[in-house]
Amino acid sequence: MKNTIFTGAAVAITTPFNLDGSINYEGLGKNIDYQIDNGTDAIVVCGTTGESSTMSDEEHRECIKFVIEYTNHRVPVIAGTGSNDTRYAIELSVEAERLGADGLLLVTPYYNKTTQAGLLDHFTIIANSVKTPIILYNIPGRTGMNISVETMEKLAHHKNIVAVKEASGNISYTAQLAATCGELIDIYSGNDDMIVPIMSLGGKGVISVLSNILPKETHEIAQLCLDNDFRKAGELQLKYMELINSLFCEVNPIPVKEAMNQLGMDAGSCRMPLTKMSANNVARLMSAMQRLGMPVSVVD
Repeated sequence: MKNTIFTGAAVAITTPFNLDGSINYEGLGKNIDYQIDNGTDAIVVCGTTGESSTMSDEEHRECIKFVIEYTNHRVPVIAGTGSNDTRYAIELSVEAERLGADGLLLVTPYYNKTTQAGLLDHFTIIANSVKTPIILYNIPGRTGMNISVETMEKLAHHKNIVAVKEASGNISYTAQLAATCGELIDIYSGNDDMIVPIMSLGGKGVISVLSNILPKETHEIAQLCLDNDFRKAGELQLKYMELINSLFCEVNPIPVKEAMNQLGMDAGSCRMPLTKMSANNVARLMSAMQRLGMPVSVVD
């Protein structure tokens, strides 16, 4: 087994924006402190939840640099450096490694997509360009591509490819992945509603959106699984299901940023083309939060 980057709950941290659309680094620092103070096991920067797809190249690099320096080794930092352009993914990965990232998150190529053979070449070439451990990100709902179990098994033999963030939502696929590759790579849930099911199959944790607003509770769910107390972990998973579903009733990270702003945390708005959350869904989200005792008001 290769070295594990982290176990437990990593936050897929949002990127707060100022009113003029620039990155709010002061707010990002506050959010990092809040996460670490409340038990988050790792921070993933410039992922889907961080709106990396709307960042300029300079912003992407500066955001990774800031999070690594501000976190200052308190927890591992995993930098999203994936792209549908292999050359650009290599450039970003090399830069994140130079800056001191503890891990790299590489999403499957989107829009132009590729074949399974292309996936194998794409990830292998990137992995050959760095020494930093890599987490592959399988999210077909975003990219239109699924990494097959056969392709994953081949990739898992690469010394730098150590894990996968599994966000297909297909538990049968995850079970087959664990059966075939579980001794070669770590598996992390990429969906907050599947933390316990995936960890019951040997998963090492979750890369979480929920952690942005409930870091302590998300860590607890994952830690209970690591402690083999799946009964209690399952109870907590179910307790937060209404909130989890509300956080994905519109495209992520629209709802989680709304929740953070309602809680007085720095989040700001999303960048276009993501827009403001609808009033009906805001009411749904606030109701779910209030029922958990979170300090918000129900929107009528």
